[in-house]
Amino acid sequence: MSLTDELTALLMPASVEIFLLVMACFILIADLMLTKSSKIFTYYLVLMTLLGAAALSGLTHVNDAQVSFNGMFVDDAMSDSLKWLSSLSVMMMLVYSREYLLARGLLTGEFMVLTLFALLGMDVMISAHHFLSLYIGLELLSLSMYALVALQRDSAVATEAAMKYFVLGALASGLLLYGMSMLYGATGSLELTTISNALTAGTANKTLAVFGLVFILSGLAFKLGVVPFHMWIPDVYHGAPTAMTMLIGSAPKLAAFAFTARILVEGLQAMVHDWSSMLIILALASMAIGNLSAIAQTNLKRMFAYSTIAHMGFLLLGFIAGGIEGYGSSMFYAVIYVLMSLGGFGMIMLLSRAGFEADNLDDFKGLNQRSPWLAFMMLLLMFSMAGVPPTVGFYAKFSVLNAVVQAGYTWLAIAAVLMSLIGAFYYLRIVKLMYFDNPETHAPINVGSDTGLLISLNGLGVLFLGIAPGTLMTVCAAAVKQSLLLH
Repeated sequence: MSLTDELTALLMPASVEIFLLVMACFILIADLMLTKSSKIFTYYLVLMTLLGAAALSGLTHVNDAQVSFNGMFVDDAMSDSLKWLSSLSVMMMLVYSREYLLARGLLTGEFMVLTLFALLGMDVMISAHHFLSLYIGLELLSLSMYALVALQRDSAVATEAAMKYFVLGALASGLLLYGMSMLYGATGSLELTTISNALTAGTANKTLAVFGLVFILSGLAFKLGVVPFHMWIPDVYHGAPTAMTMLIGSAPKLAAFAFTARILVEGLQAMVHDWSSMLIILALASMAIGNLSAIAQTNLKRMFAYSTIAHMGFLLLGFIAGGIEGYGSSMFYAVIYVLMSLGGFGMIMLLSRAGFEADNLDDFKGLNQRSPWLAFMMLLLMFSMAGVPPTVGFYAKFSVLNAVVQAGYTWLAIAAVLMSLIGAFYYLRIVKLMYFDNPETHAPINVGSDTGLLISLNGLGVLFLGIAPGTLMTVCAAAVKQSLLLH
C-alpha cells in the first residue's frame, strides 16, 4: 500500500471533521476582511459549509465500521446518520435565527465560527471510540456553548446564565474525567473495545469499575440534563438569547445520545445491570420533576427547559430496554425531539421583534387571529411534544414504551405514560391560548420567505413522519444494529 493510500485510509473516516475545521479557520480569517455591510456573506458561507458537511456525511457512508487513529475514532452507520442530521439541524437553527440575530446585532463572525466549532465538537463526540477523543469532542462543544451564551455582552441575564453553565459544566467535566481515570485503573485502557473485553473477560477490577461508572454516569447525566444534574437547564435556556437556546436544545442532543451509547453500550455493556438500575432512577426522577415543574412556568423558554428534562428521561428508557429495538427507539426519539425543539424555538423567534422577546405564554394569546397558519404549525408541534396522534411525537413515545414493555419493565412504561399525561397539560395550554383567547397585541407578524417556508416544512414534517414513521425508524434501528451491536 502506497503512502497516499495509507493517508487516505487514515483520514477518510474523519473527512467531515477535517472539512469543518478547515472551513471554520477560513471563515474566521475571511470575516475579518469583510465590511460591516457585507457580513451577511459570512452567513451564506457558513450555510454552504454545513451543506458540504452534510453531503460529506452521506458520501463517506459505510456499512462496516472503520476504526482509525489507533482506535480513537470510528466511522460507522450511526455516526454518518447523526452527523448528517446534526449538520441539517444547525443549518435550520441559522435560517430560523437570521432575522432575530440581525435585529440584535448578533449575526457576527464570532457567532458563526463558534457555531461551526460547536458542530465540530458534536461530530467528534459522535465518532469517538476512545475516552480521550470523547472528552476532546465534549470540551470543544462545551467551550463553544459557554462563549455563545455569553455573546450578548451587555445582557446581565445572559452573562449570569453563561457563568452558571460554565461553573456547573466544569464540575461535570471533572466528574467525567475522574470516572474515566478510575476505569483506566480498573481495565488498563481508555479504548472502548479494550475496556469492554476486559470487563467481559473478568480481568478488570470490578469494584473500581463500578466507582468509575458512577462518576461517568454523573457526567453523562449533566450533559443530557437529567435529574439531579438539571439545575443549569432552566437558567441557561431562559438567560441565553433564543438563537443560542435553540442551538443548545437541538443538535447537541444527538451528540449526547451518541456519547451515551458509545460509553454505556460499546464500552460498558458488561456492566449493563449496574448502569440500567441507575438509569431507571434518573429517568423516573427526570420525567416526574421535569413535567411537574413545567406546569408552573409562565415563560415559554423555561417551560421548554423543564420539558427537555422530561424528554431526556424518556430517551433514557430506550437504554434501559436495551437491544436493537431499545437503542433504535432511543435514537429515533432523539432525532424527533430535535425536530420538535427546532420548531418550538423557531416559533418564538418568528414572533419576536427588535426590542421584544415573545417568550411568555401570554405572547401566544390569540395567535390564530393574527396568523392562522403559524397557529396551526405551533399546534402540530405542541401536539407532537405532548405525544398526541397522528403526530410523530406519539410514535416516538410509543416505540420507546413498546421496547420497555418487551424488556419486561411494564411498571416503568405505566409510570412513563402517567408522566406524559401530566406533560400533555402544559403543551395543550398553549393551544388553548392560541385558539380561545384574545390577542394582547395586533402587531403584524413579519415572517421572511425562508423562515416561513422552514417553519411550514418543520410543522408538516412532524405530521408526515407521524403518519409514515417506518423509514426513519428502520434507518435508526439499522444504524444501531451495525454500529453498536456488531463490533
